[in-house]
Amino acid sequence: MSPATASCCALTTTTGELAVALGAELVGRADLPLRRLETLDRADGCSLTFIRDERYASMWGQSAAAAAIVSRSVAVPGHNAAARALLIVEDADLALVRLLEQATPAHRGPDGGISDEATVHPDATIGVDVSIGPGVRVGAGAEIGDRVTINANAVVGAGARIGDDSDLRSGVVIEDRCVIGRGVTIHPNAVIGADGFGYRPADNGAGLVKVPHAGIVEIGDAVEIGACTTIDRGKLGATVIGAGTKIDNLVQIGHNCVIGRSCVICGATGIAGSVTIGDGVVIGGGAGVADNLTIGAGAKIGARSALMHDVPPGEDWVGIPAQPARQFMRIIAATQRLPELLRQFTGARGDES
Repeated sequence: MSPATASCCALTTTTGELAVALGAELVGRADLPLRRLETLDRADGCSLTFIRDERYASMWGQSAAAAAIVSRSVAVPGHNAAARALLIVEDADLALVRLLEQATPAHRGPDGGISDEATVHPDATIGVDVSIGPGVRVGAGAEIGDRVTINANAVVGAGARIGDDSDLRSGVVIEDRCVIGRGVTIHPNAVIGADGFGYRPADNGAGLVKVPHAGIVEIGDAVEIGACTTIDRGKLGATVIGAGTKIDNLVQIGHNCVIGRSCVICGATGIAGSVTIGDGVVIGGGAGVADNLTIGAGAKIGARSALMHDVPPGEDWVGIPAQPARQFMRIIAATQRLPELLRQFTGARGDES
């Protein structure tokens, strides 16, 4: 078996069986065996792939895949129904999610119970059916809820609270007194509750004085936090992440930010201190958000944007500096005309150089 094949998500079904399971309209053969999920360009004759838009549809003729899940709104040119199959659904992405939930191997955490190589303070409270791996440290007064999994070498600080059914992956650090809700997943090496970044000039003008951060971090239920992300504790009060919010890898969230429910924050985003973000906000990868700003509910911030102003609810902002998307696109369109305008200008006045 090749490395590529070994990495694929396994299936054991046929095109007809899968069409019934997904409630899909089958266009083509019902007897094709499907053994793995794969991308269009890497698929073989036993692979299932998916097509979400016209760009992917145009690749169908060159793909070796046996079948594809296709959004109903997308036309697939050159389909040979006698040899292959299309499974037509309302939304190929959502259908793929259902399949991936079944085909993706579950994360394997530590064996049940507390490892002999873990250090759990006698004053900590541990719930039922908890799994705590080797090298884990649980501090004094910490509270670990039921069915929590804490993977190898993670740290739960003194007085921290971890809600039921949460999963802390290897190397996660939950600093003292921070609160993690129910059903939270925190990926490897994320740090929750580090000191905020605050310094003031010393009275004598020589050097800097560190500003203490006495607050905490509060993570709502069903939040997912990516690997190596850092969320700083508040200077006063809490840094808050609302229920259902999903945060990618390598994100920095500063002290005293308040982030709403069901937000999406993509990788390498940096959010400075005391930013307020409403429910359902989406922030693209690599964006930067200056301190003390407010982003209204449902707004979208484009990837690599540099946000330096408040954003009203529901608006799309992009660019450096970030501005409303329509305004930014008008500026880009005008900029692209500059060479032509320059030629017209110099032609009208003559070459006086």
